[in-house]
This record gives sequence, C-alpha cells and structure tokens, in this order.
Amino acid sequence: MSRKVKIGVFGARRGMAMIRVLAHHPDAELVAICDQFDHLLKECEKLAQETNTKVTLYKDFEQFFNHDLDAVVLANYATEHAPYAVRLLRSGRHVLSEVLPVENLAEAVELVEAVEESGKVYSYAENYCYFPATAEMKRLYRQGEIGEFMHGEGEYVHDCESIWPQITYGDKNHWRNNMYSTFYCTHSIGPILTITGTRPVRVVGFETPNVENMAKVGYKGGTSGMILMQMDNGATVKSLHGNLKREPHSVWYCIYGRKGMMESDRWHEGTSRLNIYREGDPLTATELSYRPKPRLQSELALKTAGHGGSDFYPVHYFLEKILARPDGEEAIDVYQALDMGVPGILAYRSIVNGNVPIPVPDFRKKEDREEYRHDRWCTNPEKSGGDLAPYCSFGTPDISDSVYEEVRRRWQEMIK
Repeated sequence: MSRKVKIGVFGARRGMAMIRVLAHHPDAELVAICDQFDHLLKECEKLAQETNTKVTLYKDFEQFFNHDLDAVVLANYATEHAPYAVRLLRSGRHVLSEVLPVENLAEAVELVEAVEESGKVYSYAENYCYFPATAEMKRLYRQGEIGEFMHGEGEYVHDCESIWPQITYGDKNHWRNNMYSTFYCTHSIGPILTITGTRPVRVVGFETPNVENMAKVGYKGGTSGMILMQMDNGATVKSLHGNLKREPHSVWYCIYGRKGMMESDRWHEGTSRLNIYREGDPLTATELSYRPKPRLQSELALKTAGHGGSDFYPVHYFLEKILARPDGEEAIDVYQALDMGVPGILAYRSIVNGNVPIPVPDFRKKEDREEYRHDRWCTNPEKSGGDLAPYCSFGTPDISDSVYEEVRRRWQEMIK
C-alpha cells in the first residue's frame, strides 16, 4: 500500500491523542471520528479546522462503520474493545486497540481467531512500552547488557479520585466503576514483557479493600491490585497498580538480570531517566544514570502526542505495520496484547479463589484456546453468561444512586 491509510477513530476522549497524531502524520488520512458526546465532537471539529483536515463526525457507530475506512483506532470503553475489534477485522479493516484487549477469556479466543482469519493488522496501543526509559531498557536488554532476565517489577500507581468525574461521567455502569483491582494491568505488565521478550505462564493475585474515598465517587472494586507472575524462562515479575495515595503518580519499571539491573526513575523524572548497574563494569556517572533519547527523533511525537510523546509510537508503528515497513515490527501484536492483559483477569480469579496460582494460557496455541472458548467470567452481567464475578473480594461497597448523581453534576459543570 503506497497511498495514505484512510483511518477513523472511535472514541474521542482518549482518542484525542491519536487524533492529533493522525491529523499530522504523513502516512495517514484521518477521515472519520465517532463519539457519543457533543462537547468532544466539537473539540474534534475545532482541531480539524486548525489542521485543515477534512473529517466526518459521527455520533452513530453504524454510520461510522459504513464510512470508507482502511483502519480504525478503538479508543472507546476498555471493556468494549474486543467485540468492536472482531467486527471491524471481519469487515476487512485493520485495528489499533487502546487498552485493554479483552474483558474475558472467551473474547480472547474470538479476538485472536478474528485476527488470524482476516489477515488484517491488529495492534495494541500500550503506549507505556514506548517511553524513553522502557524503550532504552529493551534495547540494552536485547544487547545482553545485564544478562538473562531474572526478576522484574512494574508499577502504575495513579490516584484517580480527583479526576473520577471526568473519566466516568457519573455513570453507574461505567466500566471504570465496575472494574476489579487487577483488570487495568497492562501499563505495569506490558513494558516488562516487551523489554525481555518473555511471557507469563503462572499468576497469583492479591488486592486491598475498597477505601471510602473511592467508594464516594462510585468505584466498587479493590483499591489496588498486585500480580505475581512466573515467566516462561523461570523469571519472576511483580506488578502493582491502583488508586493508592501518591503524588506525582508512579510509573516505574525495574529489570534484574544475571549480570546487573536497570530501572527508571521513581520520582520526578519517571520514565525519562534510566539508572543502570552492571557487575564489574567501571561505569561513569553519566552511564549510571542518564536521560535516553527517543528511538525515533520525531518532532511530530513531541508536538502532537501526550504521555511524554509516547502516544505517537503506537499510532506510528501501526501505520508502519499496515504499510509493510521494517519498523512495523515494533507494533504490539494480538498475542503480545493477550500476554499483557489476560494475567489481570486470571489474577483476579486467583484472588477470589483464595490467592491460588493459576496457569496462563498461550493463545498462540489452538489447544489452549479450547479450554477457554466459552469462559465468560467477568464483572459485566451483560457478558458473563451467568458466570458473574464479584467487584471486590472483600465485599462490594453499598453505593447509593445519589453518589453517581453528584459525580455527574460535577462532570457537567466541568464541560460547560
């Protein structure tokens, strides 16, 4: 494909970061955007005018679906990604899915088979894999700088209480209000997997109780989740994420190898700084701690993309993959996406069953798929098929409708 990729974005709130990239990217033609909220579509219209982009705006997904599109970015609700991805792939469109990939294991089977049967590109937009520090850690690890992977830790601690009205709209059934503690796990797990090239084979989960401050804004799940994993090379991994109290919020990664270790900064410089130790190596102060340069020296990434420019890379590598260019290999495929997301589902299953170890299926293998083809266990009554999971292992807090009404009122004040 030599022409520009005609692409649409479904979901304009999180999708705004991708929209900004696509409006400027030389290989993309942004042609359609769909969202249910008028105020977000107005923001899109303003951006289109500023960038001289001819784009059609939709509130109805069916009309958006029928637009002439080569590819679609799914930035809609996290629990809805898989069904939309399956439908789009089967219609002949390439798909870039925001986090998370699936809500239950049956969806994982459906998704991977839709990708294989369609022959279309599915890429996963786990932008945290493309921070300067995590990308540099991957480069160094693959060069053998710290030896074979032995232990890793990923941390995504983000106290979202203050922004809960902006991201849940006072909707009692919003996926964020109903997610369990280990569900939103790929920010902390994803970079560890992409750095080391390993995958989890066994998982154990733990969670903390729901605390009052989060229940007061409508959230039903545990405050934080911890996932412990054994990897296919024998290494161990600890993942921590949730609404624990900390400012600034923590995005931190650490990798131990047989010959040394490396980690991102835990405080103000975060994933912009890398610290390294190599056994027996007389390092200079600069080599011990430095700010890695981005893999691509892209002015477009810095000008248009959020999260320190990392939002640019999932979009860029998705386009590279569609166009069959070498850098397309940096895109995260469906198997890697499931390796990142499925441990969160199984960790919660571990939690509600007394923290027992649970094997992690490899959806590359057809025999592993059969065991989970009809496994719809989740907290969503519309998808669970009667196999409904609790919101929290410590018991679901009693949250009145008045809480959601107040959160909705606060959100409406914000968007005026």
